[in-house]
Amino acid sequence: MDYKGWYERKSKEKPFWTITDIIFVSAMGPPGGGRAVVTQRLQRHYNIIAYTEMSFESITTIFTTIASAFFATFHKDV
Repeated sequence: MDYKGWYERKSKEKPFWTITDIIFVSAMGPPGGGRAVVTQRLQRHYNIIAYTEMSFESITTIFTTIASAFFATFHKDV
């Protein structure tokens, strides 16, 4: 990620493969239970988003609001 590509390790010539226009998406949990610590060198490439656990009522309210706004443009039979 830091050098915009990597070398092909299986080839004897070891050509450099340039990587362009790529987006990395990942999810991480706290270390433990088989999960390793993620280094600061890797973490600096990501934005960290955290949230608290929501109740069932909160989740229902959010998705009901989104679905209602989406289906409002359709005929009532839908």
